[in-house]
Amino acid sequence: MPRPILATIHVDSMKQNLALAKAKTPGAKAWGVLKANGYGHGLERAMRGFAAADGLALIEFDNAVKLRELGWTKPILLLEGFFGPEDLVTMADHDLQAAVHCDEQLAWLEAAAPQLSARGIRFDLHLKMNTGMNRLGFTPEAFAAAHARLSAIACVASITLMTHFANADDIDHPLLPIGEQLRRFERGAAGLPGPRSLSNSAGVLLHAELKSDWVRPGIMLYGGTPGGGTADDFGLQPTMTLSSEIIGVQDIAAGEVVGYGSRFKADVPMRVGVVACGYADGYPRVAPAGTPVLVDGVRTRLVGRVSMDMLTVDLTELPQARLGSKVTLWGQGLPIDEVAEAADTIGYELMCALALRVPVVEG
Repeated sequence: MPRPILATIHVDSMKQNLALAKAKTPGAKAWGVLKANGYGHGLERAMRGFAAADGLALIEFDNAVKLRELGWTKPILLLEGFFGPEDLVTMADHDLQAAVHCDEQLAWLEAAAPQLSARGIRFDLHLKMNTGMNRLGFTPEAFAAAHARLSAIACVASITLMTHFANADDIDHPLLPIGEQLRRFERGAAGLPGPRSLSNSAGVLLHAELKSDWVRPGIMLYGGTPGGGTADDFGLQPTMTLSSEIIGVQDIAAGEVVGYGSRFKADVPMRVGVVACGYADGYPRVAPAGTPVLVDGVRTRLVGRVSMDMLTVDLTELPQARLGSKVTLWGQGLPIDEVAEAADTIGYELMCALALRVPVVEG
């Protein structure tokens, strides 16, 4: 028999979550974000799940090409843009859009424009403004000049104006609230033509007042939240269920310890179950005792340190549990954000960390 761990991907839930994102942003077009192998769900499955999206967005050139090979005909956006002048050929050959966020990219476009224009190539590009996150983009003060320079390049067909919110889940953030980023964006984009691309998942879920021509939902499409509430609060459906089984049971006395480092000590006699899942499968090693787990649909807790291939759970109040009992690590019945919060991380990381050795099915 194969090891009982399994990741089940719920494509229908992806469709429902996308429909919710579109319903919350009437009048806006939606990019389905599927970078990092569709947040660990698989590129082809994510493409089917987001078939109703107006376009797909990611950062990897090879996966953008693969999407075309899989039959995606609608727009594809490269969120980090292109990384060298040679990438412009790939963009042209596969009809890819890209973010433009620095002077070097402008220079590459200017140098390649005569040759590309001679082939009839014209790109739809997304000029990115740095409104305070300080990752990629032109400052508000430099944005108009960058726009003018990009507009003058013969191989440019259209320019969308975009920025990215750092704290859309925290309207009163003490250092960079979304209102301040919006003010900077409006100042830098004042008088410039072109559609606007603003909201990420937090913007979609928490800021109905935002008006944008395009939105870029990511984590919400996979049933996770960017903060400000739970998946249930927003009507989101889990799209990945990580499950396994109990493969061993130990009855231990009060005072006995469990796991590497002997960090968990039983205060009373306990029944401990061993689950076929560890950090080599993508479960967070830092998850502490008390992290929620479901055994046969009943909520219990992690005890002891997570090891490479196994973790241990409290079965003391689950007398029916035995070898073969079904275990849910996250997903249907146990929101991934609960597990992430217990491990002091985010659902994004858990999804993306799913290991290659974990079998994946649809269900």
